Formats: sequence, structure tokens, C-alpha cells
Amino acid sequence: MLSRRAFLAGSVALAAQPAKQNLIILLADDMGYGDIGCYGSPDVPTPHIDSLTKTGTRFTDAYVSCAVCSPSRAALLSGQYQHRFGHEFNSGPVEREAQINFGLPPNTRIIPHYLKPTGHRSMAVGKWHLGAREGYHPLDRGFDEFYGFLTGGNAFITTRTPNYQVTASDGDKGKVPAERDAPIYRDRATVPEDRYLTDAFADEALKFIDRNQKKPFFLYFAPNAIHTPLHAITKYVDRVAGIKSEKHRLLAAMTVALDDAVGAILAKLKSTGLDRNTMVVFLSDNGSPIITGAGTNGPLNGEKVSYYEGGIRVPMLIQWPGRVPAGKVYRKPVVSRDILSTFLGADTNDGVNLQPYLRNNATPHEALFWRAGPGRAVRKGKWKLVEFGDQLSQLFDLDADIGERTNLSAKHPEVVKDLRAAWQKWSDQMAKPAWPPRFRELTVNGTNINWQL
Repeated sequence: MLSRRAFLAGSVALAAQPAKQNLIILLADDMGYGDIGCYGSPDVPTPHIDSLTKTGTRFTDAYVSCAVCSPSRAALLSGQYQHRFGHEFNSGPVEREAQINFGLPPNTRIIPHYLKPTGHRSMAVGKWHLGAREGYHPLDRGFDEFYGFLTGGNAFITTRTPNYQVTASDGDKGKVPAERDAPIYRDRATVPEDRYLTDAFADEALKFIDRNQKKPFFLYFAPNAIHTPLHAITKYVDRVAGIKSEKHRLLAAMTVALDDAVGAILAKLKSTGLDRNTMVVFLSDNGSPIITGAGTNGPLNGEKVSYYEGGIRVPMLIQWPGRVPAGKVYRKPVVSRDILSTFLGADTNDGVNLQPYLRNNATPHEALFWRAGPGRAVRKGKWKLVEFGDQLSQLFDLDADIGERTNLSAKHPEVVKDLRAAWQKWSDQMAKPAWPPRFRELTVNGTNINWQL
């Protein structure tokens, strides 16, 4: 972990990365560790995402900074622990957001701010979920263009979307909104949108790349796929027709649509020759909410919301010719906060430039920390401590037990003590939450726990 002095220095220092290099972040929503082919899915075809394993590096131990959407995105874009500015909990619904003054603080610098001095043009496509009030819009946060919605979720279809299919989701089987739950914006103006939403976002991303072939750019492509509701259209459902489970079939179809979008973006880069000077990162914002019965976190324990591996370890792949090794599998812990630093070529805020570590196969982080109210976790080397107040304390050896099935806290009390002290030292440096949490009850070892999110 960076010292406070290094954090402050890094937050104001810009690294010298070539001005013509482009950055594309492809951020899936609620995609589990086992939801795509290159991470073990046996029945969901994702050839375009999987292709990044040949042209780039696949990370086996990639983490996000939170087990729910908005705080995770705040950390990704800022390169900081979101706790530094109180963005500890999620938001929603919209009425609550207004009551709690929700949003990424306006004085927090995010990726577009770092890239403006080098002439990069930035666009956010898809889900924002970092504030809908005046002053919190993407165009107020350094982005030059925006096409998407501001809230945490949205319907993928309307009654006018052709060839749609729906399934039970949140208890509303067959329910299709007459309009989208959240309005779609082009920059600051609302616009009609009846295309299947993942397809619409892909089209807008391709147009942005076309418009910026001769200038450096940053594309933040963050569709709401594969978050609920489970909405798909026939051309995607037909490609996974052999999957028997209705819910899993719909989620697989949504994943196929996302994979096609990734494929179109990669093809555009290659056809224009931009692939040679573009860093492309694919990852998810958190794990799969397995309560839906649709997705999977593969061999990992837990799910979205929890700080077990299934909530915070995610698929991540990076392609960057000449800077990131091709065809490499990297097994050291990394975190989404590293993306900004890796692109800039220097440690920045709470992130680490991964380029030298990937070349030398070294370990970039001594420890990683998580906190959401009384829920907390720390990973240091092979050891992982998960705690929830006084109700839960579990220690796992991730080298031997990736599924976190064997609690070793009684056998290694000295490790528990060390990890708890390291976590407390880190937590003491962080700000208090800027708004109160929401709750979701999970049962762990027969104990009902109200996880805060």
C-alpha cells in the first residue's frame, strides 16, 4: 500500500505516457468470475473477449475495490480507494440518491482529468451511476461526450424493441416497460432509444472511435450488460438455445451480445490500425449476484455484496502491444485501481503501474483492503481475512483453497492478528462514509448477516 505521502504526491503528479496512446476500458456489469469462456464457462460462447488472452494478459487474481457497483466504479475511475472520499456505499433508488446527496465528489479527479493535458478526447458510454444531480453529470467530470443513463440500472428493451424475450427477474415475469426505466442521454439531452441497449451502446462506441482516429482518446465503455433485468433479443437467444435453464439462457444471450460488442470494438481498432497504440482493458465491476440463479462465480465462494472472492475477484484482461505481454497468465493480486497508473506509466494515488511487474512476474501489492460498514476484508500474500463485526471472522489460504471453504483462523491466530492490525492501520487513514448504507441479508454458516452495501 502506498504511504500517505506517496498518495498525496501521486495525486498531483502526471506521468509521461506517449500522447498518442489511447485507452479503452470495457466494463461489464455484475459479470461473475465463471461467466465467460476464458474463465471457465462451459456453455457461454465469448470468442471475442477470450481473444484477449492471446493478444494480451489474463489476470487470475484481479480484484475490484468494492463488491457493489458504484463504489467499485468510483475507485476504478479515480485510481483511489473510494473510502478516501467517503464513497463507501451504493446508491439507489433515484429518490434516495437525492435525499442522501449521493455522488462522486466533484473535486475528485478521474481518468479524463489526467488525460486532458495530453489532448485526449473522452467519452463515457453506458451506465454512469456516480451521481445524477447538477454538477455530477459525466460532462461535468471531464468527459467530452456521453451516451447512456445516469442511474444504477435500466431495461435493455422497450415494447418497441424488435424480437425481445424476457424471463422472471425481480419477480416480474414478462414485464416489459413501455419506456426505459431511466432516460437515455446524448450528452445532456434525453433522446429516444428503442434499440436493444447493448447494441445501441456498441454502435455509439464505434462512432466515437471513428470520429477520433487522428487524435488520442479515452473510451469508457460501460454497458449495463449483464446486470438484471434479464432481457435479450432473439438473435442472441438463438445462439445459446441449448442451455436448458431459462434464466441462465437469457443471461448467456446477454453475454453473447456483450461479447459481440467487444468484438466490434476490437475489429474497429484493428481495421484502423489503432490497436497498435491502444491499451484495452476488459473487466467486471463486481462478482455475480448468484441469488438470481442466472450467473456464476465459478470456483469462488460468495457473490456480489459479500467480500468473499465471488464478490470482489473478477475477470480482467489487458491488451497493449509492446507494453503488456501477449499470451501471458499473471497470477499475482492486482486491483482495478491499477489501470490508471498502468496507462500513465507511473504509480498514481492508490494504484500501481503494472507494466514492470508483468514483465518481471513480480508482486505489485503487499496487501489489499476492503471495507463496507462492519464488513471488511484484507488479502496479504496467500492469506485472506473476511470479517463482519463480531459476528464473523474467517481466515483462508487462497493458494490451497480458492473456494474459501476451510476457516483456518483457529490454527493461525497470529496471522489473524497481523491482518487485522494491517486492516485497522489502513482503515484509520480513510474518511467516514458520506451517506448511509442499504442492506442485504446473507446467510453464512447458519448466521443471518445484514451486509451493508
